[in-house]
Amino acid sequence: MTRDGRPLPFPRAMSRCDDVSAAMAAAEKAQRYEAFVSDVLRRDLRRVQEQRDGVFEQQAQVLQLRTALTRLQEAAAPLHTQVDLGCNFFVTAEVPSPQRVFVALGYGFFAELTLPEALRHLDRRSRLLDRLSESLTRDGAKIRAHIRLVLEGLRELQGLQDPPTTSDP
Repeated sequence: MTRDGRPLPFPRAMSRCDDVSAAMAAAEKAQRYEAFVSDVLRRDLRRVQEQRDGVFEQQAQVLQLRTALTRLQEAAAPLHTQVDLGCNFFVTAEVPSPQRVFVALGYGFFAELTLPEALRHLDRRSRLLDRLSESLTRDGAKIRAHIRLVLEGLRELQGLQDPPTTSDP
């Protein structure tokens, strides 16, 4: 320091060097955070959304099957239907007693159930799929919150102003 309280020129030059190295370190950190957001968080979000979409498709299939079984339960025997043999080639079929159906349980296993049993099974499966979709929705919201948190940290690190609010990152 000089007598009048001003700093000497040498420390001032040293502080500029420190400022440059700090700026380089901040830029490197910003690049790592951006890579983390794009490589990890957005990939995880996309994976969770794809899984949730698959669960929604299964829920639609369960609902369609429940509707078909309810109509089958209300229908009088025998049941007349058309069966697709492939390549849009249909044959007429008659089911004398449509009181039992085969239900796919998963992993290649099927169970022969009565119509009321099949409807109960579909209700349980529907509840399970509801819980799974809610869990995946929560996971997606957590990942979106992490993305916003990291992006906000990047804005502070880079000294940028707040961006306009958006509904989805």
